[in-house]
Amino acid sequence: MKPMVILGGAVARRVEFGGHVWAMLQWALGMRRLGWKVLFLDRLDPEPGLRHSSRVERFVSTMRRFELEESFSLDLGPDEEPVGWSRKEVLEATARADFFFNIMGYIDDPAVLGVARRLVFVDIDPGFPQMWAALGYCDMFAGHDAFVTVGGNIGGPGCTVPTQGLAWTPVRPPVVLELWPPSEDRGSRFTSVGSWRGPYDPVVFEGETYGLRVHEFRRFASVPRDSGLAFEVALDVAEEDREDVDRLEDGGWAVVDPTSVSSDPEQYQRYIRGSRSEFLVAKNMYVRSKGGWLSDRTACYLASGRPALVQDTGLVGDMATGEGLVTFATRQEAVAGALRIEAEWARHSKAARELAAEYFDARRVLSGLVDAVAV
Repeated sequence: MKPMVILGGAVARRVEFGGHVWAMLQWALGMRRLGWKVLFLDRLDPEPGLRHSSRVERFVSTMRRFELEESFSLDLGPDEEPVGWSRKEVLEATARADFFFNIMGYIDDPAVLGVARRLVFVDIDPGFPQMWAALGYCDMFAGHDAFVTVGGNIGGPGCTVPTQGLAWTPVRPPVVLELWPPSEDRGSRFTSVGSWRGPYDPVVFEGETYGLRVHEFRRFASVPRDSGLAFEVALDVAEEDREDVDRLEDGGWAVVDPTSVSSDPEQYQRYIRGSRSEFLVAKNMYVRSKGGWLSDRTACYLASGRPALVQDTGLVGDMATGEGLVTFATRQEAVAGALRIEAEWARHSKAARELAAEYFDARRVLSGLVDAVAV
């Protein structure tokens, strides 16, 4: 019998965001390729007619697209049986599974969590949950046995993210390489996909304000004009931030509606693979805290042979930067990095895929993680 792993995450709630779907499901697909039997748990807040809603239908269709149609349970609330595996089947599977990886603690059903043999909190937004817990807002870590994070520098020098007394195991965002082969399209634009503000408010912690992407991106509004290169951002931005959009467009950015390029996993993948390079501006939380965050989107760009020009968040460790993955801290460094990538694009493209294979391959990342969090 195959070993079993439970994965908990939010796909149904954000199924119309192709990049988010990939970020969640590459964990499931990677574990399956390692020989594990996978059960993906998700939930939605109860509402009338939910079972037959377009959101649930789209979620089921998405799981089918990834050949996970027999490997999920979607909780619709206490008065409904889940879609997919029944509650009884979920409890039995969780009790015998070797691990339960709970992404951002999204699954919070005490009956399910209570029977897990090894409950692992997976942090993909380093800084926010740790500071919320330290400030007494909420404790997402309670009841978990082990803790992993894409913040590779948490607990390290210069990082201001509180550890909360927990031992954090760093993990890189996994990418299933065979699903992200190198693209032959050289592309024409440096691109990015993201939200201007996102779902969280800034956090004030120990006298410092840790903000959002908007608070960093304004510093780089003129990079396209200064470099003379083509840049495009698929930006989820509210109408009240129109002044910021005008600033970006004045700086040479093409600003497009993200629903036109990333409303499903296929569209999102085509957009990345048709790009010249990634240009990534991080949330101010990641930059100011120096937690070493790196995006799951960057892993997809690299796997596709797209160089990545990314804002430094305190990246540390054995992964070299400078070829394929180029970091910047200032506007001047961003412009210089873009020009360097453009001047030797083929070399950077080759290095990008090599970095993905060495550091982000789901088989390597997840097999190492299993070893790290085992009892």
